[in-house]
Amino acid sequence: MNNPTPNQVPLLSVNNLTREFNSTEGGEPLRVLRGLSLEVARGESIAIVGSSGCGKTTLLNLIGTLDQPTSGTLTFDGRNLSQLDAEELALLRNCEMGFIFQSHHLMPQCSVIENVLVPTIAHRSTSPSDEERGRRLLDRVGLGERLSHRPGQLSGGERQRVAVVRALINEPQLLLADEPTGALDEDTAGKLGQLLVELNKEEKVTLITVTHSPSLAERMERTVKLADGRILS
Repeated sequence: MNNPTPNQVPLLSVNNLTREFNSTEGGEPLRVLRGLSLEVARGESIAIVGSSGCGKTTLLNLIGTLDQPTSGTLTFDGRNLSQLDAEELALLRNCEMGFIFQSHHLMPQCSVIENVLVPTIAHRSTSPSDEERGRRLLDRVGLGERLSHRPGQLSGGERQRVAVVRALINEPQLLLADEPTGALDEDTAGKLGQLLVELNKEEKVTLITVTHSPSLAERMERTVKLADGRILS
C-alpha cells in the first residue's frame, strides 16, 4: 500500500479497490481498477497521473462517492463509506468534500457570490458567516470586486477560480479536482495550479487532483501514477 508520512492517521484509506463495468456487447466485464490500495494523509496534496483510460477519473469518482466500487473498501475520516446510506453519503459530499471539474459548472443566471453559496443551501440555510467566508475567499483569489458579476462576464480563469471558492465554501476536509486546469491556457493554468497549492496549506484541506499536466503534478507533494488500473508509484 502507498502510505503517507509515517505516524499519521490517514484521512483516506483505499484498500484493494476494484471497479468493473458490464460490456455493452455482453462479453467479459471491463475492469478499470484492479485491486488498488492507497492512503492519503490529512493536509496532503497528491497528483494522480497516467494515460487516458487508466482509471484516474474512475478512482476520483469512487473517492468522492459519485460511484460505488465493485469490491474493496474506502475509509474516510474513520468511516467505512460502504456502510453509509444515500442520505449520509450526500451529506458527506456536501459538507466534507469539495469538487472542482474541468468545466466550472457555474449557473449563468446567478452572480459570483450566489454561485459560491450554492453548496451552503443543500442541507441548511445560508448564514451570514457563509457569505462572509465566501467574500473573504473571493477576495483571496482576486475576485473581491466581481461579486455581482455573472459568469458570462468573467474570463475562463476567473470562472474556474469561482469554482474553487465554491468547492471550499463549506470548509471541506477533502478537495477533489478532476483536470482543473485542462481548459485553461498555459499561463492561466499555472496561476490556478499555484493557487490550489496555496489554498491547500491556508485552508488545511487535503487535495487530490487528477491531471495530464506535468507542471500541475510537480506542484503537488506526491505523485501517484496509474497504469492499467494499478498504481505504479
